[in-house]
Amino acid sequence: MRTFRVNNIFYSLQGEGHNTGRAAVFIRFAGCNLRCPFCDTEFDSYQEMTDKDILATILPYDTRFVVLTGGEPTLQVDETFVDLLHHHGYEVAMESNGTRPAPQNLDWLTVSPKEDGKWKVESGMRMPDEIKIVFDEHTAERLSSFSLPPSVIHLYLQPCDTGDAAKNKAITHACVEYIKTHPQWRLSLQTHKLIDIE
Repeated sequence: MRTFRVNNIFYSLQGEGHNTGRAAVFIRFAGCNLRCPFCDTEFDSYQEMTDKDILATILPYDTRFVVLTGGEPTLQVDETFVDLLHHHGYEVAMESNGTRPAPQNLDWLTVSPKEDGKWKVESGMRMPDEIKIVFDEHTAERLSSFSLPPSVIHLYLQPCDTGDAAKNKAITHACVEYIKTHPQWRLSLQTHKLIDIE
């Protein structure tokens, strides 16, 4: 029996990326190895939960789609924990910043690189199913030198939420214009914020 540092467990809809709109149980793990200035997640507080505690919390929900997020879930989650969720009938997705190896047995891996040079695809690493990049006023310039793995077919740009409505509007416009000239990317909106759910 293992113990995890869990910030929050909640039932909602996936608000971003390829699985937008799906009912999902979110397990938010505490702790992150990055400190991004735009991060809107409070993940430093936590309660210690065993794997059995986590299962007991998520089993009553109707969905069998679970999203492991954070913080940075690869700091705690391994293939044994993913196997446990699979054993109980769950489809397991993870959202990671891509700086650490993710479990190979995930059903879906979203990598959201946050800092230049921090994401490296090394030999034997689990390849992401989608890449989702937070788009701000500097992203277009950074993307000019961004190396995409050829096997990733789901590519998303997500306008950064700065908390300033006028700035957000300008960033969203720039993101849309970038996608129009680089159509391999798709737009990802934070729909959970638009409809005011967790």
